[in-house]
Amino acid sequence: MRLTFAAFIMVWAVDKVIAPDHAQRVFSTYYFTELAASPLVIAGVVQIVIILAFAVGFMRFWTYGAMLVMHAVSTLSTWDKLLFPWDAGPRGLLFWAAVPVLGSILALFVLRDRDRLFSVDAARSR
Repeated sequence: MRLTFAAFIMVWAVDKVIAPDHAQRVFSTYYFTELAASPLVIAGVVQIVIILAFAVGFMRFWTYGAMLVMHAVSTLSTWDKLLFPWDAGPRGLLFWAAVPVLGSILALFVLRDRDRLFSVDAARSR
């Protein structure tokens, strides 16, 4: 679950780096703020580093927590689409895909000490 979640979130972080104009549109639509491209690229790079650390199970409390916060913020920023999915047309239902993903990262955070497969922290503690 950790590796697939990392892949899922990585797409959005890479998007900030390679297509900051798209990230700007997303931010202006869902976060109600206009940002220049350079802060978004920097945020994307920072997110990529955190995602890679998370993917290898490094500093599990901090990286799993950061991933939980990142995904919770992005999911909750679409609250209107979640409350009224049919108002946005057929694509409005796609926003609900983020909800079980949020549940999975919450479960990963709670169970992080038991997540040992391919984990740097678990290997170091042996």
